[in-house]
Amino acid sequence: MSYVVLARKYRPRNFAEMVGQEHVVQALTNALISKRLHHAYLFTGTRGVGKTSVSRILAKSLNCLGSDGNGGITAEPCGVCQACTDIDSGRFVDYTELDAASNRGVDEVQSLLEQAVYKPVQGRFKVFMIDEVHMLTNTAFNAMLKTLEEPPEYLKFVLATTDPQKVPVTVLSRCLQFNLRPMAPETMLEHLALVLKAEGVVADTQALRLLARAARGSMRDALSLTDQAIAFGAGKLEEATVRQMLGSVDRSHVFRLIAALAQSDGKSVVETSDALRLHGLSAASTLEEMATVLQRMAVLQAVPSAVDETDPQALELAQLAQQMPPDETQLLYSICLHGRSELGLAPDEYAALTMVLLRLLAFKPATAATSAASAEKKSLTPAPERVTVAVLPPSVAPKPVSAPLITVPVLAQQHAAASASVAVTPESAPLAAMQVLAMPVREQGEPGARTQARPDAPGSGPAPHLVPTEEGDFWHVTVQSLVAQELISAMVRELALQSQLVARDTDQWLLRVERESLNQPSSRERLQVALAGLGYPVHLAVEVGRVSDSPAKRNTVAAAAKQQAAEESILSDPFVQSMMRDFGAKIVPGSIKSI
Repeated sequence: MSYVVLARKYRPRNFAEMVGQEHVVQALTNALISKRLHHAYLFTGTRGVGKTSVSRILAKSLNCLGSDGNGGITAEPCGVCQACTDIDSGRFVDYTELDAASNRGVDEVQSLLEQAVYKPVQGRFKVFMIDEVHMLTNTAFNAMLKTLEEPPEYLKFVLATTDPQKVPVTVLSRCLQFNLRPMAPETMLEHLALVLKAEGVVADTQALRLLARAARGSMRDALSLTDQAIAFGAGKLEEATVRQMLGSVDRSHVFRLIAALAQSDGKSVVETSDALRLHGLSAASTLEEMATVLQRMAVLQAVPSAVDETDPQALELAQLAQQMPPDETQLLYSICLHGRSELGLAPDEYAALTMVLLRLLAFKPATAATSAASAEKKSLTPAPERVTVAVLPPSVAPKPVSAPLITVPVLAQQHAAASASVAVTPESAPLAAMQVLAMPVREQGEPGARTQARPDAPGSGPAPHLVPTEEGDFWHVTVQSLVAQELISAMVRELALQSQLVARDTDQWLLRVERESLNQPSSRERLQVALAGLGYPVHLAVEVGRVSDSPAKRNTVAAAAKQQAAEESILSDPFVQSMMRDFGAKIVPGSIKSI
């Protein structure tokens, strides 16, 4: 006897065997029990979710004779009477299946409708099943509308389609519509386990999990892939062989990539990407696996109790969820999803994969410490060459309809400590121009000149809560020395800047951080090495708690104080005061910047 593939051998024969479509089964079962039967049904859904199987079971339920030959309409067809066996084998004369993908013209539909005038030969009802009904032409749809709306009492229509948007609304309004949903991977995993147990095939749970995910909601695809995996693995389903067959990326590579991104370790990211190239693993599959892992990490970060105890990788997922902050998890998830569409645009998909992964390091959400460090770096850069700017009088410049303010960048005369943009009206522009020409100012567009408010400008937000301590003074000086000598970088620098020195002995210091993700063994060890290079060979212990005195907080407070001093310097400048008093000038909000 020839081999029957799993998808055909285990096709559901009754409603009890239907998997993952309980909402459709319940509605049809109640309708059959109460004899409230519609004359037209439309089943929609993606491929392999059971549309044809449901239509055959419905046809058997309408025509079942029972095992004793005296049965009636039932929600539980016997499967042994002549009507049931003939429908299963495709020989029942009163059940007609039309494939609209290859019989889409009006002639085929009219030939089918011509049979509608004749009563059933064997069963109680004639059942016309039209598969992929959306492929019919408009003329064919119009030809069947009248019969579809008022068919004979012995005729039932069953339509199936994967694209209901292409079915005319005139047809949709004449049918009861049931949407068969894509099946969840867990549902398919359970069903595959039952099928393989019946077949006597040994299978790993992880291998079945891979097959269920690869099927993407289609039970037929899952069974077909299982057939292929059994042949590929010589009768056994093991994770390694199934992963090789599917071309899937080993989760260990994915975990390594995410851990490296969490620690800002670009070297490990590039090395892992090269390893994927060496093994010939798919770049698209890598991003897909990463998106799957990141989605589960985001769920664990939002709901820590949502841990799948049956998953052997649950512990690694939980550890990664603690290492990466939630905002970075969301950002990396979005980058992976959008990065898949970029792989085909690049000449080398592995180079594109590396660029997608490094994008997170380039666009990591900035912390208060990095913002303060950035502001401090900018303040140390030499000032650009000063040039003069003149404001043209109204006779030369075209006068606008609603006399807007003209912004003029100026420097404070007192100590040259700050720059700002002063707004004047066009009427007072000539005199203002003469005064400004005598002042050394920055040209608009150059570094240091601002003409519009920025919400992230220093001093625009509330200062952090800082409680200075003696240990904090020492730790701030030490960290500043480490940063200045470039002994620390990336996550190690973040750990130093964001931590508070709570206590220190001769050979052991205790640090406190607010974020658990900063408390990584590798970062702690690198900071110890950096301190030893500075002359402090100590062992670091890190605890998680509230931080009230850290170098980052001190840098932010110092930047805010410097900004406040700059604003006071501008406001007290005699030239600015005269401009505001004599010409109604105003300081552009957010334009004052310490230089």
